Amino acid sequence: MLVETKAKIGVFSIALGAYLPQFPSLVPEFESQYEAFKKTLPDTVEIVDGGMVTTKELSQAAGDKFRAADVDLVIVQLLTYATSYNMLPAVRDLDVPVVLVNIQKKKAPDYENTDTATWLGELYACGAVGEMVADLERAGKRHAVITGVVEGGDPYVQAEIEDWCRAAQVRRRFRDTNLAQIGRPYPGMMDLYIDETNLYHRMYLYTKQFDWEKMWAIADDITDEDAIRAKAQDILDTFDIEGGGTVEKVWDMAKYVVAFEQWVKDEKIAFIASHYDGFAQGKAGVLDSMLIPAFSMLIKQGVACAVEGDIKVSMAMSILKTISGMGQLSEMYSIDFDKDICIIGHSGSGDADISAKKPTMKIVPVFHGKTGGGYLTQFYPHLGPVTYLGITQDKDGNFKFVVAEGVNEEGPIFTFGDTNMRTRFTCGAREFCNKWSEAGPTHHMAAAAGRHIDTILKVAKIFNVPVDIVTR
Repeated sequence: MLVETKAKIGVFSIALGAYLPQFPSLVPEFESQYEAFKKTLPDTVEIVDGGMVTTKELSQAAGDKFRAADVDLVIVQLLTYATSYNMLPAVRDLDVPVVLVNIQKKKAPDYENTDTATWLGELYACGAVGEMVADLERAGKRHAVITGVVEGGDPYVQAEIEDWCRAAQVRRRFRDTNLAQIGRPYPGMMDLYIDETNLYHRMYLYTKQFDWEKMWAIADDITDEDAIRAKAQDILDTFDIEGGGTVEKVWDMAKYVVAFEQWVKDEKIAFIASHYDGFAQGKAGVLDSMLIPAFSMLIKQGVACAVEGDIKVSMAMSILKTISGMGQLSEMYSIDFDKDICIIGHSGSGDADISAKKPTMKIVPVFHGKTGGGYLTQFYPHLGPVTYLGITQDKDGNFKFVVAEGVNEEGPIFTFGDTNMRTRFTCGAREFCNKWSEAGPTHHMAAAAGRHIDTILKVAKIFNVPVDIVTR
């Protein structure tokens, strides 16, 4: 990604201090288990180590560390029974979910040869979890439980931990990077309008405003011909250009992409929502004509670029890109009632990672509903499972996620330059359109190949927003 971030995960383990002088063998046993547990977290996150906690004071010290680091999530390893005061001081002043990892070392007891120390150290699971959740509830904390076993490996536990880490990465990306709004939303699309101050308070995302006049001049100082040539080749490697493509043909486009990449790094931008409604003459017309493929090249590198000035869909695109590796702008496009299929897609920039084959670029004399003309890009999303994510708000400004899973099927698609896909939903096309629309998701959503609702639910818990599941 052009702008890198790394989730910060607060990690600690808990055990009852009263056990340790009674059974001294538990100390090295628990230390070994905790060290092994930390190694199960992916290296894509930064661990903030709260240590092995056996007293209230140690829990308070862990909490001090977590607050200072501004952790995105807390993961607690339950080594054996522990009272809830071992946990609560570490999380009391945090506004992030607490994931209780309840993993037993051995699969099953050797009943006749198990003494108390072995039971407490290697076979104790479940007993403290209910106590922890009860007190997290009373403290108003969000929480989740993962139960499993160490012996023989447990793919479920590993997958859940990695899923939570991906979800935490979304919070860090929102918190550490900025959103660029260039111009303003498409006039009259009031579902897209947003209060940027409310956005910052509720979703941690800061908006930087940019005028198009500055964007027209962004490439004026780009003179490194080697960098321009390399980016031109990158564009040719990414797209099949109608009528054939050459380095010279995309030279000006490559120059703007190089400039945009530097701008993104300098301003720490991971989201762009833009709309141009001028006269598309002179330098304005040059940039406007090539903006769609230029922004597609940024999406390829992890920057969510949304058309029509839609900040909320840029957020949805970034969430899916972060958790799944792809995030494609979409909207309800058409319905094939004969086949009971929804046609879903959008004109404008797209994500090469969702395309099953090399996307195409073509020139059109006019952009429908928008100023000027120029390059369109068409991507060809993978067949198979697909997830859609919309982000909307209620009358009080609270955010809500709207999600659905379907299956992209083979069949005819439109060929006039817009990305579109044929999606079948278990509830049928008519019912999907009704239920999705009734959820009020705005008219844009993001799409990604695969099934990702379970991960999105974790993201929603981290941000403390509700989720409407339309269909799975």
